[in-house]
Parts: sequence; C-alpha cells; structure tokens
Amino acid sequence: MNVVVTGQLARDLVLLVDAMPETGTSADARLRREMLGGKGANQAVALAQLGARPVLVAVRGDDRVGEELIEQARRDGIDVGHVVCRPGTETGLIVEALDGSGGWRYLQHLPDGVLLTEADVDAAAPALRSADAVLVQLQQPGPAALAAARHARAGGALVVLDGELPEAERDELLKLADVIRADEHEAESLGDVRGPLLMLGRSDGNLVRWADGEELIPLTDEKVVDTTGAGDALTAALTVGLLRGMPPAEAGRFAVAAAGATVGHPGGRPDLSGLR
Repeated sequence: MNVVVTGQLARDLVLLVDAMPETGTSADARLRREMLGGKGANQAVALAQLGARPVLVAVRGDDRVGEELIEQARRDGIDVGHVVCRPGTETGLIVEALDGSGGWRYLQHLPDGVLLTEADVDAAAPALRSADAVLVQLQQPGPAALAAARHARAGGALVVLDGELPEAERDELLKLADVIRADEHEAESLGDVRGPLLMLGRSDGNLVRWADGEELIPLTDEKVVDTTGAGDALTAALTVGLLRGMPPAEAGRFAVAAAGATVGHPGGRPDLSGLR
C-alpha cells in the first residue's frame, strides 16, 4: 500500500530530567536522544514499520542537519523524493524536556521556511494522485493542506485529516475527507460533522464514530513514559487498518494499540514492528 504523508520534518532532541529546574537554576539530563522527528516523519516511520510504503512531502533546510535527517529517513524506508530543500532555511528543531513523571515541555524552532506551501504540494501531485491514502497534517498552512486533499481526492485516495481544521478551508476540507483524527481540543473545530469516519481522542479513551455506529475504545494499560508521538502512531495505524479492510472499530483498536506501543519510551519515534 502506498501512503503519502504531508507534514513536518524536524530534528527531535529529547532531554529527560528528574524534575524541571526553577528559574535561574539548572538540572542534569539523565538521558539524551536526537532523532528524526516532526509529525510528518513520525507518521511516515510508523507506516513503514507497519508494512506500508510511505512517501513524505515536507520541507527541510539547506543545512547538514537536513541532510542527516534525509539519510535517516531513507534508512527507515521512507521515500523522500518529495521533501523540499529550502535554500536559506534552517531545518526545524524540536526540543522536548521530559520529567520523570511524564510531564513535557516543548521548545521549537520551526521557521516559516520549513512550512509547506501550495506550490510544494502541487509539485508532489503525481505521488498524491497515485497513493492509496494521503495523510494531511493540519498543522501545516491551510492552502497547502487543502491542495494535498484535493490531489488525493482526484486520485481516489483515502483522505485522512489529522488535527484542527483551519477556519478558512474548513468546509472544503470536510467535503474531501474520508477520515478525521483529532484530540479533544482539535475536535472543537469540527462542529457537528457527519460523513467522515471520526477518531476523537478523549480523557477516557478514543471514540470511533462512523456512518452507522460508534465505539469508545479505552486506552491501553502500558506504563506512560511520554505521550509524544502517540497520536502520530495512532493515525498511521488507523490508516493502515482501514486500507487492510478492517471494520472501523477493529481499525480503531489497532490504532489505539499502536499509540500504546509508543508511550512507553521517551520521544515520539514509534516502534510498531511488533504490530505488523
């Protein structure tokens, strides 16, 4: 199955500390991890681990960091032929400070240059139109997200929206969507949506709602070390499950299992090979 992800590529730096320092003080990190990250790359890694053939549409800077991330993505089995190298731009960086109780804080440097433009997406039209599914991350600018969804629909792909709907493009995106994944905050942008399959994160689990039914799937009982990346693993697994022909509730349970497999280690990089 060919799956295209339009989203973010960045270097993730995770620092694990026992407790966050007070202002004007310092703390020693007892673990440091640097890895390929960003929501787009995390989803692409998850897709590859689940047996799909992922294509990443994203933007990197023209620096050594960007080159290293592309090399890692290739080793992960990701097609990076549509990752744009933006001249004069630094590759995105996300620093996660994680404490011993699982609380996290992000510091990120994501300059405008590493955001997708409509032209970037249009350049990837052949891949988008030949995909079995397209994951559209709504953290990217609305025009780019809408362009990705249009190309996906034109090619007959399963259109999966992930995140909060941008106001200006909301109505047209809803018309194009087959699946929407959102957390409690992001779901506020949906209103009373009917039609697409919805997977909505809640404090008591994940609600899967489809045309003629719904099911609340409880969270797994894995010890939570870090929730970062759980939503990315969930979205990727939900897509794979639906492409495999699973009924909505079964695909939802598969997705929740993928999220559960991701929260047990620091950082958002998934490890889903055991779910294939």
